[in-house]
Amino acid sequence: MKIAVLSEAAPDERRVSATAETVKKFVQLGASVAVEAGAGRSASVADADYAAAGATLGSRAEALADADVVLAVQGPAPDSLTGIKPGAWLVAGLNPFGERARVDGYAALGIEALAMEWMPRITRAQSMDILSSQSNLAGYKAVIDAAAAYGRAFPMMMTAAGTVSAARVFVMGVGVAGLQAIATARRLGAQVSATDVRSATKEQIQSLGAKPIFVENVAGIEGEGSGGYATEMSPEYQKAQAELVSSHLARQDVVITTALIPGKPAPRLISDAQLATMRPGSVVVDLAVEQGGNVEGAVAGEVVERHGVRILGHRNVPSRLAADASALFARNLYNFLSAYWDKDAGRPVLPDEDEVTQGIRLTRAGAVVHPRLLQA
Repeated sequence: MKIAVLSEAAPDERRVSATAETVKKFVQLGASVAVEAGAGRSASVADADYAAAGATLGSRAEALADADVVLAVQGPAPDSLTGIKPGAWLVAGLNPFGERARVDGYAALGIEALAMEWMPRITRAQSMDILSSQSNLAGYKAVIDAAAAYGRAFPMMMTAAGTVSAARVFVMGVGVAGLQAIATARRLGAQVSATDVRSATKEQIQSLGAKPIFVENVAGIEGEGSGGYATEMSPEYQKAQAELVSSHLARQDVVITTALIPGKPAPRLISDAQLATMRPGSVVVDLAVEQGGNVEGAVAGEVVERHGVRILGHRNVPSRLAADASALFARNLYNFLSAYWDKDAGRPVLPDEDEVTQGIRLTRAGAVVHPRLLQA
């Protein structure tokens, strides 16, 4: 069985879908691996490293020729897959709602498109979850970016010349990225607080040494959707949360927003009026900027200033840590394929009734088959 590893064409994408480590593991399973020359360069993986691990190097056409499985970070354009054989698997982050036309293109090619970001959040699939591995790094990087943009120190410092107060950091949205942001800000010595619509996260916030900021006495709202994701809140909750956040924001130096709802625009957490209450020199990092943004005025790919507050809207934050992000992403893909490896068949086999199969399979036999896409 042949596995192809493609280079990434998306702007600002520096990651790669396989490393020398995972290539070696695929070879040990009995697969042959073909890597598009230069695919790992921006992630600090040289072609020589791939070759030493047992891969062959060549052009994209050579990599795709007779490939049974094609690996990528972001879904490639269908017209860049010339020569791919019908029935081949495309395993990548495919952004099914945002790139629906591409999904239709994969169906037209007759390939089986597997969207790794739709991996079910179940125990046995944790090691395959690209959203968790990449969000973890994004939460860390958000704090580092904020510290670089913030014109003051994070920790409290007592010196002969006087005391420097600790920075106040507020994390909005306590998923994987938010929890890592809390932990990183705490390590840097900041005073950290956090909020989330899911009441179950309060103990997680406290366990990291941060102060939970939660709406109280709004009955019947837990904010917990399927798979551990947040859901949209009622108007009553949104109003109470806005009032609570407004009073808290005015005292913060750094705010990091991470709130996302699958398949929908990012919820608006901070308005322009709320930004105006923050003191000049404060920093806001919007990790949801590519899905519409949690912060009014945030611009994807830019750092803007409003009311003296700097708003960081970096695109593709995990890619800003390309080597580590690639290592984790590649292991997610390897863990997925190896978990379904059939030794007798010499390749991975996905049972139709399997929960993971049903969660990630978008196309098959020339048609779009995922219920979420068919409903949309």
